[in-house]
Amino acid sequence: MKKYFITATDTDAGKTFIACAIAKNLGQHGQVKGFKPVSAGCELLNGQLVNEDAALLAKYCNAQQSISDVNPIAFQEPIAPHIAAAQLGVSITTNDIQSHFEKLVDNSAQYMITEGAGGWRLPLGNGEFLSDFAKSTQQAVVLVVNMKLGCLNHARLTFESIVQDGLIVVGWVANCIEDMLYQEENLSQLNKLLSAPCLGVVPKCQSIDEACSYLSIDQLI
Repeated sequence: MKKYFITATDTDAGKTFIACAIAKNLGQHGQVKGFKPVSAGCELLNGQLVNEDAALLAKYCNAQQSISDVNPIAFQEPIAPHIAAAQLGVSITTNDIQSHFEKLVDNSAQYMITEGAGGWRLPLGNGEFLSDFAKSTQQAVVLVVNMKLGCLNHARLTFESIVQDGLIVVGWVANCIEDMLYQEENLSQLNKLLSAPCLGVVPKCQSIDEACSYLSIDQLI
């Protein structure tokens, strides 16, 4: 099983959008499982907390997973997960996350797409970070760059942090959510700053299905 961790330069950078598009494209080459270990901002449906992003990931992966398989740790309030956990008197640990992850890793699927939360150094509390889980499971990383003013700094710092953690950035995606001045010049600079292939430049799309056509997954197959 090939395992990919989708991270981003910041929150609201389009991780879910890109993760779902990658999952759908990979689904043409084999079975794809999804994993969103931690979410905050959920709706209570039939007694179960359902995060919209996790539900989308489950939909675009083709392994017919339950929402609890995809997203085992969920909080109702849309706040930082470690704060939500502290308010409920519980803790989030990398060991717990890895335990959930390992239940999904088997020979029934060819690919696993893990969608992070926030940026690379999302705190879990107690001095742990979500990136520690990515490290312990040795996942290859796809970096989603939110194309806006400041993205060069954010992208380079995130890239350096991933590499310093001993992981490989298998590729990066330019997600063009905003109308950015001098976008082409910024894309050119990102190609120099990030020593990993660009998997696609995704314009503002009406749907995840549309975004699929702007992504190349050759590096991931």
